[in-house]
Amino acid sequence: MRLEDVADLQLPYGVSAFGTPEVDAALAASEVLLTGWGCPPIDEKVLGRAPRLRAVIHAAGTVKPFLSPEVYERGIAVSSAAAANAVPVAEFTLAAVILGAKRAFPLASLYRQRRTGRTDDDLRSHHWLGTNGLTVGVIGASRIGRRVIELLRVLDVRVLLHDPYLTTAEAELLGAEPVDLDSLMARSDAVTVHAPDTEETRGLLDARRLGLMRPGALFINTSRGRLVDTEALTRELVSGRIDAVLDVTDPEPLPAGHPLWGLPNVFLTPHLAGAQGNEIGRLGALAVDELDRFARGLPLNHPVLADELERIA
Repeated sequence: MRLEDVADLQLPYGVSAFGTPEVDAALAASEVLLTGWGCPPIDEKVLGRAPRLRAVIHAAGTVKPFLSPEVYERGIAVSSAAAANAVPVAEFTLAAVILGAKRAFPLASLYRQRRTGRTDDDLRSHHWLGTNGLTVGVIGASRIGRRVIELLRVLDVRVLLHDPYLTTAEAELLGAEPVDLDSLMARSDAVTVHAPDTEETRGLLDARRLGLMRPGALFINTSRGRLVDTEALTRELVSGRIDAVLDVTDPEPLPAGHPLWGLPNVFLTPHLAGAQGNEIGRLGALAVDELDRFARGLPLNHPVLADELERIA
């Protein structure tokens, strides 16, 4: 196993909690913690048991749920496999744009109900159908947002981008037109959300902004449910004015009787856009690469810096 070639493992298995004598002994001897989804909090108490700790390398996406500020205060390096996790999310988003643009989800629902061929009226129900000449609005130039823009190049689409931390020149280098959020919502045929969940972004897509979307537009959220006013989105979707592909919701999952479960113009998935199955190997490979670089005294390729925490996922 490559991990064993790169590092001396203090424990031959993963742990789900700190505090046992065996884990405490491993912490005391460790220079690096290799973490993953569900990692318990790494706080001042844990750091007190790990006097030799120099790095936390996370073989998953965000570190925000478990990493305390004391980690940075002690000068401990932090790395994450968020870049590897961005790949399947962006691929999922591209598929959602293509299938959503064809209205595949509501038309498939109608097909199951009627069990007859489609009609011309089915295809005329919206003012556009297909990706040719589509305008796609990307909210957030995150790792995932940037990857989505890159993948969209295979389509004949125009890309609008909103990210308050990006300059006009940076957006244009990505191949997107920088716009304010209201303009993006009003001009896009498909809107896809890739912003982080922060105090600033919670409820960002409220009733007013959702109301700016064109009739027949497609709304895709693979980011976080809390960025969207669920009640306002539900009203738009129940009316049939727009379609949606939702991999995340608020709350998650939705209550059993929620209207979104039964709507033909809503495609709900159980938070699966991120790495699953054989995709998880990318995360582990990236983490071992980072561990190898750290062991050889090289800079980390995927550092998570303290001053970025407030504006990343």
